[in-house]
Amino acid sequence: MSTKHKDQRKMRSKGQVLNAFHRLVEFIAKRICMFIAFLKGPAESQPPIKDLTLLHNATTLALKIRNKQLTSEEVVQSYIDRIKEIQPILNCVVEDRFEDALKEAKMCDELLKSEDAPSPQVLAKEKPFFGVPFTTKDCIGIAKMKQTAGLTVRKNFVSERDAEVVRLMRTAGGIPLATTNVSELAMWWETSNCLYGTTKNPYNTRHIVGGSSGGEGCIQAAAGSPLGIGSDIGGSIRIPCYFNGIFGHKPSTGVVSNDGQYPSAQSEDQNRLLSIGPMCRYAQDLLPALKILAHKNVDLLRLDEKVDISKLKFYYMEDDGGQFLTSAVEPEIREAMRKVVRYLEKAHKIKATKLNIRKMKKSITLWLANMICKGEKDFTYELSNRNGHINIWWELLKWMLFLSNHKLISLLTAVFEKFVVKHGSDKHMKFIQESKDLCREFQDILGEDGVFLYPTHPTAAPMHHEPLIKPFNFSYTGIVNVLGLPATACPLGLNKQGLPIGCWWPTSRSFNNCCCRRTRAWFRGLGTSDDRSLIR
Repeated sequence: MSTKHKDQRKMRSKGQVLNAFHRLVEFIAKRICMFIAFLKGPAESQPPIKDLTLLHNATTLALKIRNKQLTSEEVVQSYIDRIKEIQPILNCVVEDRFEDALKEAKMCDELLKSEDAPSPQVLAKEKPFFGVPFTTKDCIGIAKMKQTAGLTVRKNFVSERDAEVVRLMRTAGGIPLATTNVSELAMWWETSNCLYGTTKNPYNTRHIVGGSSGGEGCIQAAAGSPLGIGSDIGGSIRIPCYFNGIFGHKPSTGVVSNDGQYPSAQSEDQNRLLSIGPMCRYAQDLLPALKILAHKNVDLLRLDEKVDISKLKFYYMEDDGGQFLTSAVEPEIREAMRKVVRYLEKAHKIKATKLNIRKMKKSITLWLANMICKGEKDFTYELSNRNGHINIWWELLKWMLFLSNHKLISLLTAVFEKFVVKHGSDKHMKFIQESKDLCREFQDILGEDGVFLYPTHPTAAPMHHEPLIKPFNFSYTGIVNVLGLPATACPLGLNKQGLPIGCWWPTSRSFNNCCCRRTRAWFRGLGTSDDRSLIR
């Protein structure tokens, strides 16, 4: 046996031992979290939905408002009332603009009553979400509202203008209603910060909502908003959608403007990873929302072309191939994906091809390499609100004395960053090249008509604080940011504990985003009664 093969064998052996140890730590940590939750008492239940207005999708609400079957004021008030019901339990909203939203809703209703009122057909074309409220994560600026990104030092920062995506939604007739909670600086997959606290999962408040757009995922699932906007640099749209049982779409790189998002990308590589996209309870709303957010780029997406599912090529992987320090994909998630594969074969005569793409085992390494910035703009710089650098060791000492304004995971991230490869080093350049090679591999596989099915996350929503023990599980979503492909998160029902599970699928850039159109039909065929979130 050659020396190279011996070294590879030793690496695999060490990896197996490491993963076995990690599984043991996971098991113990989960039992500790369960015991802590037991001491805190039973999970809280959110109030049932009594107002049937909340069960309409955003597209239907706009139709009913245009046709004067509902008033915009009634719709906005319904969602205000719902937020007031769920907020004490779930803690998903950080700031509201209820009074201004009601004023804007009344103006919409007055316009419809006036002699100069545009026809329903004109409104449907020019303002498809006329009179419909929407929400955004706290990282996306709304004029005259706080934009903290969960950072305590930004607690009084007020955005002077709307982010581009908010402006576009307003132009389409939407009414901003509130901003929702995020993880500190949008860089963790549990939504919790020292400014607004922790957001809880509407299916079970002992569990997390994901991050960083966790407040947005939560408010959608709990019927506190008909439509929302999130951002995604490593899974920040898709993980909350998955944990909360809703739909979400991460567009291709560059399709939707990142203007007005904080923290903004600090490098060209980071900007390629970052995308803003829609989050909603109903798959039907993904397409019209994406059309609005894409704006000038919408014609590039070919969204109005008819799609013949039977002529598409489907590929899938049930796991990442055995990446170190990530959780094993739960059996229920594997079975849910197999159900999708069986449905495609039975309903559309499509035989999905199972793949084994070896570079997927390096997902976290490739993502981290693309996140590294040149110079001094590291995470300690971000934690200072881009005003110098925090003293990480001093902050860790303050945290142990309960005096720090930062979450432990943020401080640990800053420490971890000091040990990753340096920007411009030989290793860094090697990983960037491997990222490009993986992109080309996917382009060759997907071509013009390919779809790739992949788990959104290896487990259902963990309990609060549990992600600290499995920090790299987000690699399942982070890798598609490296690829720059569009990806849609879709719920696949509930597991035995009553928590949502699901998957996401990217398509080739040239076939861009057709997944939004197919989502609704597919999952009706898979056995769901409709395409709403499972919170009724």
